[in-house]
Amino acid sequence: MVGEITFSVLAAYAFARIKFPGRDLIFTIMLSTIMIPAMVFIIPNFLTVTWLGRIGPIPWINNWPALTIPFMGSIFSIFLLKQFFSQIPDELFDAAQMDGAGHLRFLWKVVLPLSKAPLMVILVLSFIGTWNSLAWPLLVTNTPDWRPISVGLMNFVNEAGQE
Repeated sequence: MVGEITFSVLAAYAFARIKFPGRDLIFTIMLSTIMIPAMVFIIPNFLTVTWLGRIGPIPWINNWPALTIPFMGSIFSIFLLKQFFSQIPDELFDAAQMDGAGHLRFLWKVVLPLSKAPLMVILVLSFIGTWNSLAWPLLVTNTPDWRPISVGLMNFVNEAGQE
């Protein structure tokens, strides 16, 4: 959840406040991926995770990178935060610039304290999504050592139902 908040805040701030070529096109393409069901991304994500495990120093399958890194950015979180960050008046940034603040300091000192409500929404939704994920942890783990609690609870319920 910390990774999702970190990367979503940085990406949303960039889309909301920093002018760069292709910003609107990139954001539209990213936003259009919300319409694709999450199960469609499982096979490409799995292929990427296995490839990264083969070329990198850390094994990804049956380890923490496969369970955390693919979910450190959420398109919905970026969209929600971008919409909120866009509503913050430009005059606040101008005042921060006059005080010598750059983008990161403005984000840390002004934008984030104003964004407590959307950040809490993202934390709650991220926690619920992480808790409910079953397919991905079952796919990237071979042993119960790295499986999350939700997989163990599913096994417990299945074993209790068979008796």
